Amino acid sequence: MISTWMRRLLGIAVAGLMMATGSATVSLAADPIRLGDLNSYTRLPAFTVPYRDGWILAMEELNAAGGVLGRPIEVISRDDGGRPGDAVTVANELVIREGVVLLFGTLLSNVGLAVADVARQRQVVFIAAEPLTDAIAWEQGNRYTFRLRPGTYVQAAMLAEEAAKLPATRWATVAPNYEYGQSAVAAFKELLSAKRPDVEWVGEQWPALFKIDAASTVRALARTRPDAVFNVTFGSDLAQFVREGRDRGLFEGRAVVSILSGEPEWIDPLGAEAPEGWIVTGYPWYALETPEHVAFLDAYQARFDDYPRLGSVVGYATMMTIAAAIEKAGSTETEALIEALRGLEIDTPIGPIRYRPTDQQTTMGTFVGRLTVQDGMPRMVDWEFRDGADYLPPEDEVARLRPEG
Repeated sequence: MISTWMRRLLGIAVAGLMMATGSATVSLAADPIRLGDLNSYTRLPAFTVPYRDGWILAMEELNAAGGVLGRPIEVISRDDGGRPGDAVTVANELVIREGVVLLFGTLLSNVGLAVADVARQRQVVFIAAEPLTDAIAWEQGNRYTFRLRPGTYVQAAMLAEEAAKLPATRWATVAPNYEYGQSAVAAFKELLSAKRPDVEWVGEQWPALFKIDAASTVRALARTRPDAVFNVTFGSDLAQFVREGRDRGLFEGRAVVSILSGEPEWIDPLGAEAPEGWIVTGYPWYALETPEHVAFLDAYQARFDDYPRLGSVVGYATMMTIAAAIEKAGSTETEALIEALRGLEIDTPIGPIRYRPTDQQTTMGTFVGRLTVQDGMPRMVDWEFRDGADYLPPEDEVARLRPEG
Protein backbone atom coordinates (compact mmCIF):
# COMPACT_ATOMS: atom_id res chain seq x y z
CA MET A 1 0.00 0.00 0.00
CA ILE A 2 1.35 3.40 -0.93
CA SER A 3 1.92 5.69 2.04
CA THR A 4 0.30 8.92 0.95
CA TRP A 5 1.37 10.71 4.10
CA MET A 6 5.03 9.87 3.59
CA ARG A 7 4.61 11.03 0.01
CA ARG A 8 3.06 14.21 1.20
CA LEU A 9 5.74 15.00 3.74
CA LEU A 10 8.38 14.37 1.09
CA GLY A 11 6.44 16.50 -1.35
CA ILE A 12 6.20 19.38 1.12
CA ALA A 13 9.93 19.13 1.78
CA VAL A 14 10.72 19.17 -1.93
CA ALA A 15 8.30 22.05 -2.48
CA GLY A 16 10.04 23.99 0.25
CA LEU A 17 13.40 23.35 -1.40
CA MET A 18 11.96 24.54 -4.71
CA MET A 19 10.76 27.76 -3.12
CA ALA A 20 14.12 28.29 -1.47
CA THR A 21 15.97 27.88 -4.76
CA GLY A 22 13.44 29.90 -6.75
CA SER A 23 12.49 26.96 -8.96
CA ALA A 24 8.80 26.73 -9.92
CA THR A 25 8.77 23.07 -10.99
CA VAL A 26 10.64 19.84 -10.54
CA SER A 27 12.19 18.69 -13.78
CA LEU A 28 10.96 15.22 -14.71
CA ALA A 29 12.42 14.10 -18.02
CA ALA A 30 10.05 11.16 -18.55
CA ASP A 31 6.85 11.48 -20.54
CA PRO A 32 3.93 12.51 -18.31
CA ILE A 33 1.14 10.17 -17.32
CA ARG A 34 -1.93 11.82 -18.81
CA LEU A 35 -5.18 11.56 -16.85
CA GLY A 36 -8.62 12.76 -17.95
CA ASP A 37 -10.77 14.68 -15.46
CA LEU A 38 -14.33 15.79 -16.12
CA ASN A 39 -16.75 17.43 -13.75
CA SER A 40 -19.55 19.99 -13.43
CA TYR A 41 -17.26 22.93 -12.79
CA THR A 42 -19.59 25.62 -14.13
CA ARG A 43 -22.89 24.15 -12.97
CA LEU A 44 -21.91 23.11 -9.43
CA PRO A 45 -18.79 25.08 -8.47
CA ALA A 46 -19.56 24.92 -4.73
CA PHE A 47 -18.46 21.28 -4.69
CA THR A 48 -16.39 20.87 -7.83
CA VAL A 49 -13.98 23.79 -7.39
CA PRO A 50 -12.84 22.54 -3.94
CA TYR A 51 -12.74 19.05 -5.46
CA ARG A 52 -10.39 20.31 -8.17
CA ASP A 53 -8.24 22.06 -5.57
CA GLY A 54 -8.00 18.74 -3.74
CA TRP A 55 -6.68 16.77 -6.69
CA ILE A 56 -4.39 19.64 -7.69
CA LEU A 57 -2.84 19.59 -4.20
CA ALA A 58 -2.29 15.83 -4.40
CA MET A 59 -0.89 16.06 -7.94
CA GLU A 60 1.55 18.78 -6.94
CA GLU A 61 2.72 16.77 -3.94
CA LEU A 62 3.20 13.67 -6.07
CA ASN A 63 5.10 15.52 -8.78
CA ALA A 64 7.25 17.34 -6.24
CA ALA A 65 8.19 13.94 -4.82
CA GLY A 66 9.25 12.61 -8.22
CA GLY A 67 5.95 11.63 -9.81
CA VAL A 68 4.69 8.06 -10.19
CA LEU A 69 6.98 5.40 -11.65
CA GLY A 70 9.39 8.28 -12.24
CA ARG A 71 6.90 10.09 -14.47
CA PRO A 72 5.01 13.32 -13.72
CA ILE A 73 1.23 13.35 -13.52
CA GLU A 74 -0.54 15.56 -16.06
CA VAL A 75 -4.30 16.16 -15.94
CA ILE A 76 -6.41 17.17 -18.92
CA SER A 77 -9.49 18.67 -17.26
CA ARG A 78 -12.84 19.35 -18.92
CA ASP A 79 -16.28 20.62 -17.89
CA ASP A 80 -19.14 18.13 -18.35
CA GLY A 81 -21.82 20.81 -17.98
CA GLY A 82 -23.73 18.64 -15.51
CA ARG A 83 -25.42 16.95 -18.49
CA PRO A 84 -25.03 13.25 -19.38
CA GLY A 85 -24.88 13.89 -23.13
CA ASP A 86 -22.14 16.48 -22.79
CA ALA A 87 -20.25 14.22 -20.41
CA VAL A 88 -20.28 11.37 -22.94
CA THR A 89 -18.85 13.68 -25.60
CA VAL A 90 -16.15 14.98 -23.25
CA ALA A 91 -15.21 11.51 -22.01
CA ASN A 92 -14.82 10.19 -25.55
CA GLU A 93 -12.68 13.18 -26.52
CA LEU A 94 -10.42 12.69 -23.51
CA VAL A 95 -9.84 9.05 -24.40
CA ILE A 96 -9.62 9.29 -28.19
CA ARG A 97 -8.18 12.74 -28.85
CA GLU A 98 -6.17 13.39 -25.69
CA GLY A 99 -4.98 9.84 -25.16
CA VAL A 100 -5.54 9.76 -21.40
CA VAL A 101 -4.83 6.47 -19.61
CA LEU A 102 -7.90 6.72 -17.36
CA LEU A 103 -10.87 8.95 -16.51
CA PHE A 104 -11.85 10.36 -13.14
CA GLY A 105 -14.39 12.73 -11.65
CA THR A 106 -18.10 13.56 -12.18
CA LEU A 107 -20.59 14.67 -9.54
CA LEU A 108 -24.22 14.15 -10.52
CA SER A 109 -25.33 10.53 -10.49
CA ASN A 110 -26.85 10.52 -13.97
CA VAL A 111 -23.63 12.00 -15.36
CA GLY A 112 -21.52 9.41 -13.56
CA LEU A 113 -23.61 6.57 -14.95
CA ALA A 114 -23.20 7.94 -18.47
CA VAL A 115 -19.42 8.16 -18.13
CA ALA A 116 -19.28 4.67 -16.61
CA ASP A 117 -20.89 3.38 -19.79
CA VAL A 118 -18.25 5.18 -21.87
CA ALA A 119 -15.56 3.52 -19.75
CA ARG A 120 -17.15 0.14 -20.46
CA GLN A 121 -17.34 0.77 -24.19
CA ARG A 122 -13.83 2.23 -24.46
CA GLN A 123 -12.35 -0.27 -21.98
CA VAL A 124 -10.70 2.42 -19.90
CA VAL A 125 -10.63 2.75 -16.11
CA PHE A 126 -12.99 5.33 -14.61
CA ILE A 127 -12.68 6.48 -10.99
CA ALA A 128 -16.16 7.82 -10.19
CA ALA A 129 -15.17 10.28 -7.49
CA GLU A 130 -18.49 11.67 -6.29
CA PRO A 131 -21.65 10.14 -7.85
CA LEU A 132 -23.74 8.69 -5.02
CA THR A 133 -26.09 6.37 -6.87
CA ASP A 134 -25.40 2.77 -5.96
CA ALA A 135 -26.37 1.68 -9.46
CA ILE A 136 -22.87 2.72 -10.54
CA ALA A 137 -21.38 0.02 -8.30
CA TRP A 138 -24.19 -2.52 -8.34
CA GLU A 139 -27.01 -2.86 -10.91
CA GLN A 140 -25.14 -0.97 -13.64
CA GLY A 141 -21.64 -1.71 -12.41
CA ASN A 142 -18.90 -2.69 -14.83
CA ARG A 143 -15.35 -3.92 -14.42
CA TYR A 144 -13.84 -0.61 -15.55
CA THR A 145 -15.62 1.63 -13.02
CA PHE A 146 -14.56 2.15 -9.39
CA ARG A 147 -16.51 4.41 -7.01
CA LEU A 148 -14.84 6.40 -4.21
CA ARG A 149 -17.54 8.01 -2.07
CA PRO A 150 -20.02 6.15 0.15
CA GLY A 151 -23.23 5.86 -1.85
CA THR A 152 -26.85 6.47 -1.04
CA TYR A 153 -27.33 3.09 0.68
CA VAL A 154 -24.47 3.62 3.12
CA GLN A 155 -25.42 7.18 4.01
CA ALA A 156 -29.12 6.28 4.25
CA ALA A 157 -28.21 3.38 6.55
CA MET A 158 -26.27 5.69 8.86
CA LEU A 159 -29.16 8.16 9.01
CA ALA A 160 -31.82 5.46 9.39
CA GLU A 161 -29.91 4.22 12.43
CA GLU A 162 -30.34 7.65 14.03
CA ALA A 163 -33.89 8.16 12.76
CA ALA A 164 -35.00 4.89 14.36
CA LYS A 165 -34.17 6.38 17.77
CA LEU A 166 -36.68 9.22 17.29
CA PRO A 167 -40.27 8.96 18.56
CA ALA A 168 -41.54 10.00 15.11
CA THR A 169 -43.81 7.54 13.30
CA ARG A 170 -45.25 9.70 10.48
CA TRP A 171 -42.57 10.47 7.91
CA ALA A 172 -42.52 12.55 4.74
CA THR A 173 -39.71 12.84 2.18
CA VAL A 174 -38.44 15.49 -0.21
CA ALA A 175 -35.82 14.77 -2.87
CA PRO A 176 -34.75 15.92 -6.34
CA ASN A 177 -36.48 13.88 -9.01
CA TYR A 178 -33.54 12.07 -10.59
CA GLU A 179 -31.44 8.97 -9.89
CA TYR A 180 -29.67 10.19 -6.75
CA GLY A 181 -32.81 11.50 -5.06
CA GLN A 182 -34.87 8.46 -5.98
CA SER A 183 -32.27 5.96 -4.74
CA ALA A 184 -31.64 7.87 -1.50
CA VAL A 185 -35.34 7.93 -0.60
CA ALA A 186 -35.82 4.27 -1.54
CA ALA A 187 -32.89 3.17 0.61
CA PHE A 188 -33.89 5.28 3.61
CA LYS A 189 -37.50 4.08 3.52
CA GLU A 190 -36.46 0.45 3.27
CA LEU A 191 -33.88 0.67 6.04
CA LEU A 192 -35.95 2.71 8.48
CA SER A 193 -39.05 0.57 7.96
CA ALA A 194 -36.98 -2.53 8.72
CA LYS A 195 -35.85 -1.01 12.00
CA ARG A 196 -39.21 0.56 12.84
CA PRO A 197 -42.20 -1.36 11.43
CA ASP A 198 -44.51 1.18 13.07
CA VAL A 199 -43.35 3.95 10.72
CA GLU A 200 -45.93 5.33 8.27
CA TRP A 201 -44.90 7.14 5.08
CA VAL A 202 -47.40 9.94 4.66
CA GLY A 203 -46.04 12.05 1.82
CA GLU A 204 -43.41 12.50 -0.91
CA GLN A 205 -42.28 15.57 -2.81
CA TRP A 206 -40.15 15.31 -5.96
CA PRO A 207 -39.02 18.77 -7.15
CA ALA A 208 -37.01 18.96 -10.34
CA LEU A 209 -33.28 19.28 -9.69
CA PHE A 210 -32.33 22.94 -9.07
CA LYS A 211 -35.85 24.03 -10.00
CA ILE A 212 -37.61 23.60 -6.68
CA ASP A 213 -40.81 25.54 -6.04
CA ALA A 214 -40.05 25.78 -2.36
CA ALA A 215 -43.34 27.37 -1.33
CA SER A 216 -45.53 24.69 -2.90
CA THR A 217 -43.18 21.92 -1.73
CA VAL A 218 -43.30 23.10 1.86
CA ARG A 219 -47.08 23.54 1.78
CA ALA A 220 -47.55 20.04 0.40
CA LEU A 221 -45.32 18.52 3.08
CA ALA A 222 -47.10 20.43 5.85
CA ARG A 223 -50.48 19.14 4.67
CA THR A 224 -49.37 15.55 5.36
CA ARG A 225 -48.80 16.44 9.04
CA PRO A 226 -45.58 14.46 9.40
CA ASP A 227 -43.72 13.94 12.65
CA ALA A 228 -40.43 14.04 10.75
CA VAL A 229 -39.01 14.81 7.30
CA PHE A 230 -36.25 13.08 5.35
CA ASN A 231 -34.56 15.65 3.11
CA VAL A 232 -32.35 14.91 0.11
CA THR A 233 -32.21 18.37 -1.51
CA PHE A 234 -28.83 20.09 -1.86
CA GLY A 235 -27.29 23.17 -3.44
CA SER A 236 -29.66 26.03 -4.27
CA ASP A 237 -32.65 23.73 -3.69
CA LEU A 238 -31.56 23.14 -0.09
CA ALA A 239 -31.16 26.87 0.60
CA GLN A 240 -34.64 27.63 -0.73
CA PHE A 241 -36.19 24.69 1.12
CA VAL A 242 -34.60 25.73 4.43
CA ARG A 243 -35.70 29.36 4.14
CA GLU A 244 -39.25 28.59 3.04
CA GLY A 245 -39.62 25.83 5.62
CA ARG A 246 -38.45 28.11 8.39
CA ASP A 247 -40.72 30.97 7.31
CA ARG A 248 -43.76 28.67 7.13
CA GLY A 249 -42.98 26.83 10.36
CA LEU A 250 -42.49 23.42 8.74
CA PHE A 251 -39.60 22.52 11.03
CA GLU A 252 -41.20 23.59 14.30
CA GLY A 253 -41.67 20.57 16.54
CA ARG A 254 -40.55 18.22 13.74
CA ALA A 255 -37.36 16.24 13.35
CA VAL A 256 -35.47 16.57 10.08
CA VAL A 257 -32.98 13.97 8.89
CA SER A 258 -30.97 15.23 5.94
CA ILE A 259 -28.36 13.59 3.75
CA LEU A 260 -25.30 15.74 2.81
CA SER A 261 -26.54 18.81 4.74
CA GLY A 262 -23.53 18.86 7.04
CA GLU A 263 -21.17 19.25 4.09
CA PRO A 264 -19.71 22.79 4.07
CA GLU A 265 -20.21 23.29 0.34
CA TRP A 266 -23.98 22.94 0.69
CA ILE A 267 -24.71 24.35 4.15
CA ASP A 268 -22.15 27.14 4.60
CA PRO A 269 -23.87 29.48 2.09
CA LEU A 270 -26.79 29.68 4.55
CA GLY A 271 -24.60 31.12 7.30
CA ALA A 272 -26.62 32.01 10.38
CA GLU A 273 -29.81 30.94 8.56
CA ALA A 274 -28.76 27.29 8.78
CA PRO A 275 -31.29 25.09 10.59
CA GLU A 276 -30.73 23.90 14.14
CA GLY A 277 -30.97 20.31 15.27
CA TRP A 278 -31.13 18.54 11.90
CA ILE A 279 -29.53 15.09 11.88
CA VAL A 280 -27.09 15.14 8.96
CA THR A 281 -24.16 13.52 7.22
CA GLY A 282 -21.30 15.91 6.63
CA TYR A 283 -17.70 16.96 7.20
CA PRO A 284 -16.71 18.84 10.39
CA TRP A 285 -13.30 19.93 9.11
CA TYR A 286 -12.98 22.48 11.92
CA ALA A 287 -13.09 19.80 14.62
CA LEU A 288 -10.97 16.94 13.24
CA GLU A 289 -7.70 16.53 15.11
CA THR A 290 -6.20 13.33 13.69
CA PRO A 291 -2.60 13.75 12.46
CA GLU A 292 -3.68 12.84 8.91
CA HIS A 293 -6.37 15.48 8.78
CA VAL A 294 -4.29 18.16 10.46
CA ALA A 295 -1.54 17.61 7.89
CA PHE A 296 -4.07 17.81 5.05
CA LEU A 297 -5.74 20.91 6.49
CA ASP A 298 -2.43 22.72 6.93
CA ALA A 299 -1.28 21.87 3.41
CA TYR A 300 -4.62 22.82 1.87
CA GLN A 301 -4.85 26.17 3.66
CA ALA A 302 -1.24 26.99 2.81
CA ARG A 303 -1.86 26.25 -0.87
CA PHE A 304 -5.30 27.81 -1.38
CA ASP A 305 -5.75 30.24 1.54
CA ASP A 306 -9.15 28.66 2.23
CA TYR A 307 -10.66 25.88 4.31
CA PRO A 308 -11.38 22.51 2.71
CA ARG A 309 -14.82 21.25 1.80
CA LEU A 310 -15.71 17.61 1.52
CA GLY A 311 -15.06 17.93 -2.20
CA SER A 312 -11.46 18.79 -1.36
CA VAL A 313 -11.05 15.49 0.49
CA VAL A 314 -12.69 13.59 -2.38
CA GLY A 315 -10.44 15.20 -4.98
CA TYR A 316 -7.33 14.55 -2.92
CA ALA A 317 -8.27 10.91 -2.27
CA THR A 318 -9.11 10.37 -5.94
CA MET A 319 -5.69 11.49 -7.12
CA MET A 320 -3.96 9.44 -4.43
CA THR A 321 -6.03 6.43 -5.51
CA ILE A 322 -4.80 6.82 -9.07
CA ALA A 323 -1.17 7.20 -8.01
CA ALA A 324 -1.37 4.17 -5.71
CA ALA A 325 -2.98 2.04 -8.42
CA ILE A 326 -0.37 2.95 -11.04
CA GLU A 327 2.45 2.34 -8.61
CA LYS A 328 1.01 -1.01 -7.56
CA ALA A 329 0.38 -2.05 -11.16
CA GLY A 330 3.79 -0.86 -12.32
CA SER A 331 2.00 0.19 -15.48
CA THR A 332 -0.77 2.36 -16.93
CA GLU A 333 -2.31 -0.50 -18.88
CA THR A 334 -6.02 -0.90 -18.22
CA GLU A 335 -6.03 -4.55 -17.15
CA ALA A 336 -3.09 -4.01 -14.81
CA LEU A 337 -4.86 -1.02 -13.26
CA ILE A 338 -8.06 -3.00 -12.73
CA GLU A 339 -6.14 -5.74 -10.96
CA ALA A 340 -4.30 -3.17 -8.85
CA LEU A 341 -7.47 -1.30 -7.86
CA ARG A 342 -9.31 -4.41 -6.69
CA GLY A 343 -8.50 -4.64 -3.01
CA LEU A 344 -6.36 -1.47 -3.08
CA GLU A 345 -5.90 0.21 0.30
CA ILE A 346 -4.94 3.85 0.70
CA ASP A 347 -4.89 6.47 3.43
CA THR A 348 -7.10 9.55 3.13
CA PRO A 349 -7.40 12.68 5.27
CA ILE A 350 -10.41 11.10 7.03
CA GLY A 351 -9.05 7.59 7.41
CA PRO A 352 -7.95 4.50 5.48
CA ILE A 353 -10.16 3.04 2.76
CA ARG A 354 -10.22 -0.14 0.71
CA TYR A 355 -11.65 -0.80 -2.76
CA ARG A 356 -13.74 -3.95 -2.39
CA PRO A 357 -12.86 -6.39 -5.19
CA THR A 358 -16.43 -7.58 -5.79
CA ASP A 359 -18.27 -4.29 -6.35
CA GLN A 360 -15.27 -1.95 -6.74
CA GLN A 361 -16.74 0.32 -4.07
CA THR A 362 -14.60 1.80 -1.32
CA THR A 363 -15.21 1.47 2.39
CA MET A 364 -14.96 5.25 2.87
CA GLY A 365 -17.14 6.43 5.73
CA THR A 366 -18.63 9.75 6.71
CA PHE A 367 -19.61 11.81 9.72
CA VAL A 368 -23.07 11.86 11.31
CA GLY A 369 -24.12 14.60 13.72
CA ARG A 370 -26.51 17.47 14.36
CA LEU A 371 -26.51 20.94 12.86
CA THR A 372 -26.16 24.09 14.89
CA VAL A 373 -24.94 27.65 14.32
CA GLN A 374 -21.78 28.89 16.01
CA ASP A 375 -20.39 32.40 15.48
CA GLY A 376 -22.74 32.87 12.56
CA MET A 377 -21.68 29.71 10.70
CA PRO A 378 -23.24 26.23 10.43
CA ARG A 379 -21.43 23.58 12.41
CA MET A 380 -21.87 19.89 13.13
CA VAL A 381 -21.95 18.93 16.81
CA ASP A 382 -22.26 15.61 18.63
CA TRP A 383 -20.80 14.01 15.52
CA GLU A 384 -19.32 10.56 15.08
CA PHE A 385 -17.35 9.07 12.23
CA ARG A 386 -19.02 5.98 10.77
CA ASP A 387 -16.90 3.49 8.84
CA GLY A 388 -18.48 2.63 5.51
CA ALA A 389 -17.36 -1.00 5.85
CA ASP A 390 -19.85 -1.40 8.71
CA TYR A 391 -22.81 -0.35 6.54
CA LEU A 392 -22.12 -1.82 3.12
CA PRO A 393 -24.03 -4.98 2.18
CA PRO A 394 -21.89 -8.14 2.14
CA GLU A 395 -19.88 -8.60 -1.03
CA ASP A 396 -21.57 -11.89 -1.91
CA GLU A 397 -24.95 -10.13 -1.88
CA VAL A 398 -23.96 -7.27 -4.18
CA ALA A 399 -22.11 -9.63 -6.50
CA ARG A 400 -25.49 -10.99 -7.53
CA LEU A 401 -26.63 -7.49 -8.50
CA ARG A 402 -23.79 -6.75 -10.91
CA PRO A 403 -24.24 -7.59 -14.60
CA GLU A 404 -20.52 -8.25 -15.05
CA GLY A 405 -17.43 -8.94 -12.97
